[in-house]
Amino acid sequence: MSTDTIKPVNRWLRLMRLDRPIGTFLLLWPTYWALWLAAEGAPSAANLVIFTAGVLVMRAAGCVINDYADRHVDGAVERTKLRPLPMGEIEAKQALILFFVLLLVALILVLMTNTMTILLSLGGLALAATYPFLKRVTHLPQLGLGAAWAWAVPMAFAAEQEALPPALWLVFAAVILWTVAFDTYYAMVDRQDDLAIGIKSTAILFGQYDLRIIALLQFMALLLLFWAGALFGRGWFYSLGLGAAALYFIGQHLQARTRERDGCFKAFLNNHRVGMVIFIGLALDYQLRVEHVLLLSFLPD
Repeated sequence: MSTDTIKPVNRWLRLMRLDRPIGTFLLLWPTYWALWLAAEGAPSAANLVIFTAGVLVMRAAGCVINDYADRHVDGAVERTKLRPLPMGEIEAKQALILFFVLLLVALILVLMTNTMTILLSLGGLALAATYPFLKRVTHLPQLGLGAAWAWAVPMAFAAEQEALPPALWLVFAAVILWTVAFDTYYAMVDRQDDLAIGIKSTAILFGQYDLRIIALLQFMALLLLFWAGALFGRGWFYSLGLGAAALYFIGQHLQARTRERDGCFKAFLNNHRVGMVIFIGLALDYQLRVEHVLLLSFLPD
């Protein structure tokens, strides 16, 4: 992968990674999966706006606290050495202030929902604030990121149903597995730099078995999503979406098979399409089921 260069983008936008929307998409798609499942294909306009804005804000907050946690090591990593904090464009204190401002915005958004969602948001806050520091103490920071990513699932059900049906936890687990898989590709880009500076990751933990374990995680994620789909009564279009995701996973494995930085980074980026095709399949499945029911209602007995 080519070295990052300083772009003519505001330093604050770069700190929040608003110039690079891939992370927003990777969080947005599973959030939409959960909203559509919770609302049987018709989430409220209010919740759709609140959760979309929440994804943007919390992803930005996650990037800020991540860069704050890594401010002393990012300068030694090829991919991150030109970020605002290691470059001295923004002070650590300023980054923390921005983080808390973003959390305040997220709080205002969640206060527009209900009590259950507000209470669940406290868990999401704890996960978002702590996962960037996990790489200091464990080789499983990707698991922490996965839990933070997946926390949108119970929150979406709480917002739409004020209930937490057992089947949602299959989606929750699937999002964690998928996140660990794609973030391991991401960590493979930095593996040599991380080894040199003592940062831990699943890419280092998995070692020579990295691609095999990623494939296993992806397979398990699809299996859980298929199981969840059956429990939520989903049909063929949802299954086709999962099939398209499986094809993308195969393509990622081929892209990263040499373990070169460019290939691993492209495999990571491709997960945006994975989340998208699963959502398209889910949304079409609900839409066509509704149209089928409406058609039957107009037919004579």
